[in-house]
Amino acid sequence: MLWIVSAIFSAVFAGVTSILAKCGIKKTNSDLATAIRTIVVLAFSWLMVFIVGSQSTISNVKPMSLLFLILSGLATGLSWICYFKALSIGDVNKVVPIDKSSTILTVLLAIVCFDEKTNLIIKLIATLIIGIGIFLMIEKKQTDKSAKNNKYIIYAVLSAIFAALTSVLAKVGITGVEPNLGTAIRTGVVLVLAWAIVFARGQHKEIKNLDKKELLFIALSGIATGASWLCYYYAIGVGLVSVVVPIDKLSIIVSIAFSYIVFKEKLSKKAFLGLALMVVGTLLMVFFK
Repeated sequence: MLWIVSAIFSAVFAGVTSILAKCGIKKTNSDLATAIRTIVVLAFSWLMVFIVGSQSTISNVKPMSLLFLILSGLATGLSWICYFKALSIGDVNKVVPIDKSSTILTVLLAIVCFDEKTNLIIKLIATLIIGIGIFLMIEKKQTDKSAKNNKYIIYAVLSAIFAALTSVLAKVGITGVEPNLGTAIRTGVVLVLAWAIVFARGQHKEIKNLDKKELLFIALSGIATGASWLCYYYAIGVGLVSVVVPIDKLSIIVSIAFSYIVFKEKLSKKAFLGLALMVVGTLLMVFFK
């Protein structure tokens, strides 16, 4: 099915996003980096809107859909801010598994809110397996850096909660709305929220001191995010939220693979077992959808 393929591409782009973003926030403030990359995502989103010609359907967006798209955008913005703050102070292979725990909450919400109860027992078993896998990954051996600063856990957990709300709200908001247009509207909300936080904290003064190399990585992460979003919101608009979300969360494989190559962040045997369980749980979701 096309929506499953789209969900897979979403995972790949999302996995690349984490690495590019990590490279872009070594010196740059994470809130400012989030605001800058949102500009790139917004430009990418509206470009796609005009390519597919969905700008003519803006007047057809119902008030209820618009409301949920706005709420989804707010949840996304908060999730991003927490996620990139966590990445700035913690290892990629520690932050990403916690963030992906949003899968559990999203699946449960999808079952309750959208009555996605086909193969319910298998779906719940798969969710439990994913949960165990996430726990094993979170409990792996700490590096010296993260042992000194565990605040990343708080930010990563908040990121997961907001991410779960994002998926459910977006599913409602995107109903009857062309996916590219829905993504562009949501991104506009994220942009306003991100820059509001930057200006409220006085971080806009740091723009003139941005490292050009990091700025490039931030821009590339924005492009990867835009591509991931377009695939993701097409998938949840057409397919099952309880299946799309676990597939999308397999971006963790891409993130961890690149974190090993780029940052030399290694997994313990326990963490590797956790990753394997997450994959098994996700495959159960896909094959027994």
